[in-house]
Amino acid sequence: MKWQGRRQSDNVEDRRSISGGKVAVGGGIIGIIILLVNIFGGENAQLITPVLEQLQGGQQTQTEAAAPLSKEDEEMGNFVRVMLAYNEDTWSKIFEENGMTYQKPKLVLFRGSVQTACGGASSSSGPFYCPGDKKVYMDLGFFEELKSKFGAKGGDFAISYVIAHEIGHHIQTLLGTSAKMREAQQGKSEAEANKLSVALELQADFYAGVWAHHNKENLDAGDIDEALSAASAVGDDAIQSKMQGHVVPDSFTHGSSEQRMYWFEKGFNTGDIKQGNTFSEVR
Repeated sequence: MKWQGRRQSDNVEDRRSISGGKVAVGGGIIGIIILLVNIFGGENAQLITPVLEQLQGGQQTQTEAAAPLSKEDEEMGNFVRVMLAYNEDTWSKIFEENGMTYQKPKLVLFRGSVQTACGGASSSSGPFYCPGDKKVYMDLGFFEELKSKFGAKGGDFAISYVIAHEIGHHIQTLLGTSAKMREAQQGKSEAEANKLSVALELQADFYAGVWAHHNKENLDAGDIDEALSAASAVGDDAIQSKMQGHVVPDSFTHGSSEQRMYWFEKGFNTGDIKQGNTFSEVR
C-alpha cells in the first residue's frame, strides 16, 4: 500500500522501547489458549483477563530491558502511523456523511507485555482492541508468526488489514454494537454466545473491507490477496486444525476462514457500512 510521504497519525503510542517485559503465565499451553481465544482480540481481550489471572496463579511477572529500536523498527512504526491516519481520514468522512462525529482511538505498539484497561496481555494475545480505554494494542512480532505458524502471505497489507479490523471494533464501540452484543450474550448457552461473538468479529472484518474500498487508489497490486490470506489464516477452523488437529464449530469465536474472507470482500466490494449486518445475515 502506498504510504511513503503520507500523513502520519499523532495517535500512536510507541512503547516498544519501554515495555519488552515477559509475562510469566506458567507454560506454553496457556500461550496457546490465549492465542486461540484472543487472536485479533476484539471484545475477547476483556473477557479473557479473569481466566489469565486464575491460570497465572499469583506468579510474579518477569521483566527484561527492551532492546532499542532498529532502523527497521522505526520504519514499521512510521508505516503504522500512516495506516492509522488512513483509518482516521476514512472513518471521519464516513461518520460525517452519516451525521455523526468520529472519535479517534489510540494505537499502542508494545513488545512482550502490556497493561491495559482490559487487564494485562502478552505478545501471544495477538493484536486486540480494548473497549475500556478505546485503544488498539499491537506487538508487530505477531505478523512474523502469522506467516511462519499460520501460513499467511507476507506483505504490508496484512498489517493494514489487522489495523483496520481492530479499528472496526472501535467503530462497534462507538455505535453501541459491542455493548448490545454483550447484553445479548447474557443468559445464552456457550454455543449461542459464541455465535454472537463470531458475528461481532465478522462485522469488524467487513468494516476493514469498507476501509479498503475507500482507499482503492492507494492500494498496490496484490494487497487484497494479502488481506484475504491473513483473514483465512486466522479463521477459527484453520487455527483449530493446526493447533489441535480437529475443528469444533460450536467453539468458534471469530468465524471460519471462509466467513472472514467473505465479509472482508463484501465490505471491499460494497463500501457501504449499511451492508454489514452480520448478526442477521449468516453465511
